[in-house]
Amino acid sequence: MALATSLRKVASNLVKQFGGTVTYRQVSTAAYNKSTGAVAETETNTLIKGVLENVRKIEANELVQESDKKLTIAAADLTITPNLADRVVISNVVHQIVRINVIEQDNTAIAVELFLRV
Repeated sequence: MALATSLRKVASNLVKQFGGTVTYRQVSTAAYNKSTGAVAETETNTLIKGVLENVRKIEANELVQESDKKLTIAAADLTITPNLADRVVISNVVHQIVRINVIEQDNTAIAVELFLRV
């Protein structure tokens, strides 16, 4: 457990030092509007630090494409649990989350990788 705690701190410090600020947009569905036939969404924006990189060829599969981006966030800095319905805004471009990968040590989340698509 001590190793996991230390790794969480290291991940948080590295992302804060080398990462950029992005907007994590938590999306929750509200009520169904019978007259318009649409489901209203409620969005909550949170600024977080993350390291953005291209998806490597070896990471591409039937779900993740080579043109996608990977955003790594320190788990210690997250106050919410990432969800595939949520979105990430980077430089005013809204990205859809297509895959979430949690990096763990001893059942403790160290970092979260979000695979993003425009």
